[in-house]
Formats: sequence, structure tokens, C-alpha cells
Amino acid sequence: MGQLLRELDWSGPEVQALREHAERLLVVHLREWVGEGPQSTDVIPGLHVDVSKQHLDAEAWADLLKLAQAAGLESSIASLFAGNPINETEGRAVMHMALRAEADDDLTVDGRDVMPDVLEVRDRFLGFADSVRTAGAYKHVVNIGIGGSDLGPLMVTRALRNFATEGPQVHFVSNVDPAHLSATLAGLDPTETLFIIVSKTFTTQETMANAAMAKAWLTSQLGDQPSIIAHHFAAVSSAVDKAEAFGIAAERVFGFANWVGGRYSLWGPVGLAIACAVGSKAFRELQAGARDLDLHFRKALLHENLPVMLGLIGIWNRNFLKRTTHVVLPYAQDLDRFPAYLQQADMESNGKRMSRSGELLGHETGPVVWGEAGTNGQHAFYQLLHQGSDIHPVDFIAFKKPMSDLPGAENSHQMLLANAIAQAEAMMVGRSEAETPHKLFPGNRPSTFMFFDALTPRSVGQLIALHEHRIFVQGVLWNLFSFDQWGVELGKVLANQILDEWQRSEDRGHDKSTESLMRQANA
Repeated sequence: MGQLLRELDWSGPEVQALREHAERLLVVHLREWVGEGPQSTDVIPGLHVDVSKQHLDAEAWADLLKLAQAAGLESSIASLFAGNPINETEGRAVMHMALRAEADDDLTVDGRDVMPDVLEVRDRFLGFADSVRTAGAYKHVVNIGIGGSDLGPLMVTRALRNFATEGPQVHFVSNVDPAHLSATLAGLDPTETLFIIVSKTFTTQETMANAAMAKAWLTSQLGDQPSIIAHHFAAVSSAVDKAEAFGIAAERVFGFANWVGGRYSLWGPVGLAIACAVGSKAFRELQAGARDLDLHFRKALLHENLPVMLGLIGIWNRNFLKRTTHVVLPYAQDLDRFPAYLQQADMESNGKRMSRSGELLGHETGPVVWGEAGTNGQHAFYQLLHQGSDIHPVDFIAFKKPMSDLPGAENSHQMLLANAIAQAEAMMVGRSEAETPHKLFPGNRPSTFMFFDALTPRSVGQLIALHEHRIFVQGVLWNLFSFDQWGVELGKVLANQILDEWQRSEDRGHDKSTESLMRQANA
């Protein structure tokens, strides 16, 4: 392992130089020299990114670029887009970019052009989505999935609510807690409801449990005829045989290749629920926005490359300034699920401690990602951001145009933007003079400000892909395999074991604490 991507030497001179920069800069307050490092960029039309409030100057920035070069980042980006199996623990390429690509984008896996198949499936599932929207047979679409089969589609569907006109209302069920499905189905008419089961293998435990309950709910009211199941279910899965055994017609099953990881899959058939909500035109715009970032990331030089800039700033904050979290604050209510989406994308990708060569790493890796939509967060946890004992770097995300046409919306949106800009300023400059110590603010809290012209399918696509590639950059520098997720497996194995023991009334010898909880669950 570890042969396709170069491993950065974290004991090398590039790392030592950055440690020295950190010692030098940490004793200087941000307000004293703000703007001396990289400041802002407009390389993506409609997106202004301001990093001038980061605790970073020109010298440190130059050495961060040297760190990227020492890690072989340019060759790693080339290897990603060449379709090489960089997900080595699973022997797979990483080519989710193909799901939003065009025919002439030159994307291959194992020497084979993947775009003909991608485009055929794209036309098929988008055609199905448009038929759902226009035929009028369904007033409700219920997406049943979990993880990448839920978080991405849910987040995007909510973000693009203004584009969800004249189609069905789309709902999402993920939790195996039956209350989630029950609350979703309350008030729905089964005759007007379509279920989309999203599971690549059609074996995901939580998803299939919910699918079985949805099927039972439907058939208990409409009958158990095959035609009923065929009319009210579709699937996103590569296991066509299992979906057909469930009762779903083959023409309603949409699959995708194993070089698409779950948390990177919303751009293809996994996004079927998005397309049912907003239609194929808006969905293609979403894909086009992501493709904007793909082309930029693939071709731009390191010092002009936006995902590289954000990735290196994250490395700087995590490894050299020792910041343990990354706060995401979208000043857009329609993006209220974006922090949760980014939690999975980031923490499942880079929440690891073993190197690509199988050794325990001696440096920090993925931070804790958290956040909330502004201004709600201001009345929740900003106290800690401003006056807490730890410093938490922040990403502000804002849009110049309001996302509502209600009377007075323009004034409210100006208030929203004023709050976003003011919070970034307050976190940086603080307040050193006040009548009581409790009103002192240390400031010196770094932030990045991402300013989009408007919240549209294209800008949402740009935002998501920007972070996908930023996560890749950080994984390369941390010497990680960012595209597997073995850490989620152990809990699943033990859960299945406990379920089996309960069914068999057996005890295979757990620790005393676990045995006590098992007894309590069945008391």
C-alpha cells in the first residue's frame, strides 16, 4: 500500500519551517497584521473567498505551498483524475467526479472511458424523475437511505427548496428508530406515495429495516399484489436482483459503480430524490457547479487553486496552530443541514490515524466538524467562539441575494449579512477595553468568508465540490486513505452479534457493562 500517492515526511524541513512560523505568529494578535497573507480570490465566477482573517502571513503561506509540493500534491491530483486505484484498501479508483462530468472530460478507470455508462444512467434516472414530477401520480416521495444515501440528498433538497416547484413533496427517512418512518408517513396517502430505496448492495441494515416497514405499511392499506409494489417503489442500487426480489421492476432500479463512495454519491442516481424535487434542469445545474470546481482543481496551479488554499489553511490550523475543530456557519437557513453533511464528508474521510503505509501517524489529522445556520448559532454557541478558552477556526458562508421574496425580505437579508460580516470582524479584533472583565473579548479568532452571488443549484454544486476537493488535499498531506471508512464497521458487527444473541437467548461473553445494558434493554 501507499505506492500510488507519495507520503509526506512529517519530520522534514518543510514541517519544521512551518512550526517555526507558528511560534512566531502565535504571539502576534490577528488585528495587528490582518491581510498580510493570502487574502481573497475570485477564480470561480460568482464566488468570492476571503481568507485575510486567517492567522497566516506571506512567509508561512509560501512554506505551506512548499509543503504541498513535498507531499506530491500535483501528482496526487493527477492520479485522482486518471482513475488510478488510490483507494488502495479497497482496490478502487475514486471517480465520483464522473457523475457530474461531460462526455469529453477524459475520465477513465482501468483504461476504459466511464462516461458513456454514466451519461446513459444519468439520462435514465433524470427522465424517471421528470416523469414523477409531471405525471401527477405521486404527491409524496420518500427517500429511504442512511449516511451518504441520505445526508447529501437531504441537504441539497432543502438547500434548493426555491427550485422545488410543481413537483411532489420529498421526505427523507434514515434512522432505524421506527419513530422516524412513523412521523414521516403520518398523514400521507399511500395511493399517492413513491418510495425510493437507496442502498448500493440492497443490504444496508437500517435502510432495509425501514424499507420492510414501508412495504408493510403500503400493502396493509393497498394490498400485497406485485403491481402495487412495482408502482410505489423505485431503487438506487447495484444489486438489481435483490431489488427485483423485493418487488421493484428492473427499469426502476438505478445503479452506480464501485468507484463512487457513498458520501460522494449525490451527483448520480443517489440524487434521484433531489431530481424528483427540483427537476432534471436544476439537477444538471447542480452537477455543472460541481464540474466547475473539478476543472479548476484539476488544472489550476497550486498557488491559484482554491481547494488547495482551503486545504492548506486547514492543515495550518490543525497541525501547526493546534486547533482541534472546524466550525461551519452558513448564513443561509436553506443550508441548515450543510454542517451535518460536511461532518460525514470530512470526518468519515479523514478521521483516521493510520498512514497509507499502515503505520501509526505521529501528527494530528481530521478535526471535529460542527456548526449551525446563522443567526441561530449566535444565540447558541457563539459565546464559546468569542470568549471560550479554546480557539475554533470558522468558515462563514453567505449569499448576496435573499432566498425569499416575502415583503421585507430584502431588509431582513441585509440584517443577516450584517451579522455574518460583523461576527467575522468581532472574532478577529475582539474588544480589549470594557467597563468589566466579563465584557472583554480576546479576538484573535481566525475565519474564512465564502461569499456567493446567490443560492442556486450551480452555487450549491460549487460549494460541495469545493469541500470534497479540500478534504482530498488534506488527506494527501496527512498520508491517509480518505476514501474508505473501516471505522464504521466494528459497531455494526457487534450490533449484529447482540441481535443474534437476543434472538437465540445466548450470551457470548461481553464485558460486564455491556451485559448489564443488554439486560436492561430486555427487562
